[in-house]
Amino acid sequence: MTQNSKGTALITGASSGIGAIYADRLARRGYDLILVARNRARLNELAKRLTDETGRAIEIVTADLGDKADLGRVEKVLQTDASITLLVNNAGIGATAPLLASDIDKMEEMITLNVNALTRLTYAAVPGFVARGAGAIINIASIVGVAPEALNGVYGGTKAFVLAFTLSLQKELADRNIRIQVVLPGATATDFWGIAGTPLDHVPSEIVMPAEDMVDAALVGFDFGERITIPSLPDAGDWEAYEAARQKLMPNLSLRVPAARYRVGVGK
Repeated sequence: MTQNSKGTALITGASSGIGAIYADRLARRGYDLILVARNRARLNELAKRLTDETGRAIEIVTADLGDKADLGRVEKVLQTDASITLLVNNAGIGATAPLLASDIDKMEEMITLNVNALTRLTYAAVPGFVARGAGAIINIASIVGVAPEALNGVYGGTKAFVLAFTLSLQKELADRNIRIQVVLPGATATDFWGIAGTPLDHVPSEIVMPAEDMVDAALVGFDFGERITIPSLPDAGDWEAYEAARQKLMPNLSLRVPAARYRVGVGK
């Protein structure tokens, strides 16, 4: 850890797009970095630039988080490096094709990366954070976590998992001085779209946010202490109303008897 550091941020999917921008912004905020991605050349280029511009200590870990052995190496870093104070779970892939046009093997790969890797890395990081009495996690989800109809349903399901998992962790770790934020970006200008099957120029420009703006907004939300950040949502009250409606359901989601409308003979 270099002098006057805020600790070390480990960022997955760090070689380009949202992850690379997080790397830039966090280095300028005083974090040392561990950058994780598959593309060693891009990681080296980013690390050199940020070291030259910020003076932060930057380590790269070349890993495919869909590969169990590679994932295990990153887990080990999180379990053993006590300088790590922030985990940014950004790595993920998406899909835009409907169910009947999707390759099930590709869908399984997406679940492995978006769900399994994020879960295992979180489990690797949290015990150390608890032992040290501090730490933070930023999970990058998507608006499709609450609007799964918008894109491929498996993709939406993986991001709904990230949202649900984060909400559970926020409750479980509320008294442990660990901050957990989930970010729900809308359409963002990265190479996500081409990889997912829809070129970016086929997406209506009025719904696409520049990636730099998205990350900057998400970090403002982090500074505000937000648990859930939707960078494009104009009125936070809309989410608060959504959450209030969800909380209103809670007392009646599990009861001894069925609701009256489901009792035998009702409606006949």
